[in-house]
Amino acid sequence: MNNDDKPTPEKAPAVQSGKPEPVVTPDSQKQPVPADTGAAGKPRKRVALALGSGGARGYVHIGAIEVLEERGYEIVAISGCSMGALIGGMYAAGKMQDYKDWVTGLGQFDVLKLLDVTLNSVGAIRGEKVFSVVREMLGDIRIETLPLAYTAVATDLLGHREIWFQEGPLDQAIRASIAIPGLVTPVVLNGRVLVDGALLNPLPIMPTISAHADLVFAVNLSGEDDTAQRIPDAAFRPQEEDTELDEWVGKIRDKASRWLDWDALRSFGGKPSKGDSPEKKLEDEVRDQVQEKPSTHRDPWRETGTINWEKLGIGKFDIMNLTIETMQSALVQYKLAGYPPDLLVNVPKNSCRTYDYHKAPEMIQIGRERMHAALDRFEKNRSSSGPLAL
Repeated sequence: MNNDDKPTPEKAPAVQSGKPEPVVTPDSQKQPVPADTGAAGKPRKRVALALGSGGARGYVHIGAIEVLEERGYEIVAISGCSMGALIGGMYAAGKMQDYKDWVTGLGQFDVLKLLDVTLNSVGAIRGEKVFSVVREMLGDIRIETLPLAYTAVATDLLGHREIWFQEGPLDQAIRASIAIPGLVTPVVLNGRVLVDGALLNPLPIMPTISAHADLVFAVNLSGEDDTAQRIPDAAFRPQEEDTELDEWVGKIRDKASRWLDWDALRSFGGKPSKGDSPEKKLEDEVRDQVQEKPSTHRDPWRETGTINWEKLGIGKFDIMNLTIETMQSALVQYKLAGYPPDLLVNVPKNSCRTYDYHKAPEMIQIGRERMHAALDRFEKNRSSSGPLAL
């Protein structure tokens, strides 16, 4: 790999111009720790864990980590981007239970209230309300003081490269890694404009390679669709709660509508929209166009080879989300081919919508089920990650 292709480790001092700095991992500064032993006296398997991005699907990581601990694996290194960086950071800091308790108590209305809607052209959400809670949980923890090797991956928009946070304030690293382009405002740090690491590396396995681990496990949130895993939209709540929700939403609807589609705003936790997901609507419409029989009715949209998006109920936010997920799916396959893990857990993209942040309990359970199934096969067959893509 050329120097110009190497991700850059983010440090507290300002970045100097010239040659890229060498990648410094926490492992190069820490001595290997003797292997821990389980209840039966057997050495615990040391695992380096890569956690992928995927919005609300990232809650899966909580369940996956819980199962690893319950089954006697010792996590000695974590790398992640976006929600993977957030959950991994919470675990490394010993705050995952606090975070789990908080997110599992969030309802649809709670998620909407946490939105920090702005009319800023570079992001529809400032994210300060959410990250104020994260900062309060984490405190002033620095990455280099964590008990395990930790890497948060972000993307430098100006430098067109990955940034690896392996030193510095933990909350700052997470905030940069989770800044979804066009939605959450970017972070400006040391002359760099930083956004979601998933833009270049949605499943950051490479930072785990240098860890003193027996195994490398990865949790991918961009798996192929699985109808059996889809979490149905929540039922409508009692009328008194709907009244409160409708009153609050009415106040911000006009403000948000100039940038953020109303359909997208609902997808952050408001009332579930009736009907299928944007992907399903788009698939059905295209199929209808292909199979349509000749008709005397003139449809100018189909004559020009396009779709009446408003009639279909798909807005620009939905298209942007589909675009990002398509890009991430391709990048994940590329990363897996270059750095295949010992065990791969795949979570279907349609498990829940990207911004269903009120569905933490359901996603945590899916994470537990998927990790249990993957470990059962791994411990029985000891085969490569290919057949273990569960």
